[in-house]
Amino acid sequence: MLGEIGSKWLDRLHQQVAKDLRAKGWSQVEIADILGTTQSTISRQIMKKPIELNASADESTIDGWAHELSQALITMGPQSNVVRQRLVLEFQFGGNSTLRFDKTLTGMDLDVDQEQRSLLRRLEWAVGRLDIRKLSNAMPAVGLNIASALAGAKVTEDVAAFPGKITMVEGKLRHHETPSFGASAHLASMLLQVMNKDPEKVAILNIKPPLVSDGVNVEKVMSVCEDLGYKISMAPKGVIEKGVSKVDILLDEGAFGWEPSLYVLAHNPLELIDRCHQVLSGF
Repeated sequence: MLGEIGSKWLDRLHQQVAKDLRAKGWSQVEIADILGTTQSTISRQIMKKPIELNASADESTIDGWAHELSQALITMGPQSNVVRQRLVLEFQFGGNSTLRFDKTLTGMDLDVDQEQRSLLRRLEWAVGRLDIRKLSNAMPAVGLNIASALAGAKVTEDVAAFPGKITMVEGKLRHHETPSFGASAHLASMLLQVMNKDPEKVAILNIKPPLVSDGVNVEKVMSVCEDLGYKISMAPKGVIEKGVSKVDILLDEGAFGWEPSLYVLAHNPLELIDRCHQVLSGF
């Protein structure tokens, strides 16, 4: 009753809301933020035909809800902050018996420690989603790492990452310890620089950029970023260039004794993996 059918109800609702908002000029990133998903997911939803339900009456009902919700969101604007949602679930049985659950969902953790634990779990989950085939030619010599921070992070101890590095062993990604806060000084420093310029980017990972005989294939990197609509900035020796206000990709071309690096940024660890795969597919 609530399994596949219930999932399709929600999927169609999200899909129709995304289509409505995109038609009104919202960006895919803005839609993803308000619906709690990723830009790549929104892109797929918009391109696909509406998900079919078992009954046309259900489709009409869901589409009506979607239209009402999208109109309300358009009125509120893309920068509005959803702080509370109401979940109503009702079962009606024969004999005039009804079960009803009506709960408020705030999206807020009970305490700071719980919020931090949730971020650590998301990092572990993100590593499991990395496509080893795409990464095979992009593993940095010093190893890969993923870091993320809670909003308002100011110091390296506010940034979570994997102690040591994530390496490739016999075709599999390995990390010897679970992620923790304050585990990567360099990646944390990069992320904090980014958050100072673009506060919504709270997740970062490092990969090896495509190389040519005389160094980094900058032209290729620029081309891929342009195709994806990503804003790229230079970060020689880990210092972001001045005048930057939006950051999607950072490129450090390296120097003598300094390995070149490409840093991918995102709004959360989930989106970070999707963006990484998009960039690697372009290489």
